[in-house]
Amino acid sequence: MNYFAHDTAVVDEGCQIGSGSKIWHFSHIMQNAVLGDNCNIGQNVVISPDVVLGKNVKVQNNVSIYTGVVCDDDVFLGPSMVFTNITNPRSAVIRRDAYEKTHVGKGASIGANATIVCGNDIGSYALIGAGAVVTKSVKPYALLVGNPAKQLGWVSEFGHRLEFENGIAVCPESKQQYKLENDQVTRIS
Repeated sequence: MNYFAHDTAVVDEGCQIGSGSKIWHFSHIMQNAVLGDNCNIGQNVVISPDVVLGKNVKVQNNVSIYTGVVCDDDVFLGPSMVFTNITNPRSAVIRRDAYEKTHVGKGASIGANATIVCGNDIGSYALIGAGAVVTKSVKPYALLVGNPAKQLGWVSEFGHRLEFENGIAVCPESKQQYKLENDQVTRIS
């Protein structure tokens, strides 16, 4: 075993857990879940069957990641954020064959208490503000806040707001350059 699991954590048989990952108090990793190397799974987290987390994914306390969710490398899931996997849930109607997929792109961050309605993908390096309710797919590098979530602007790979001048912006921390063209952001250096 090349990962750490707290004594109170439950790790079902059939999981794949990457080297250096940590699973903390009262968390449950269900069968066929896949966690990449160096993931950090906070307290009271449930990772459902067939969920896939890339490398270096950080899941804060009180998060449930349901079947149908895939997170790429370096994703941050804030405390008590919520994924859904059925758009029209009913207690008396079994829809386990109708789980909708949600893909969270590399480096994206989802703030505390945000809700991601299933079937909506989060683009790479997007930043979803605390408490936001995402009801549409999110572009890479987009900054969204509110309920329903609305785009306020763009962020760098380091999470800083980008200020574009003549279609070019520079991250104040990394000095990486970004280009805004046709309502899409790409990193150019």
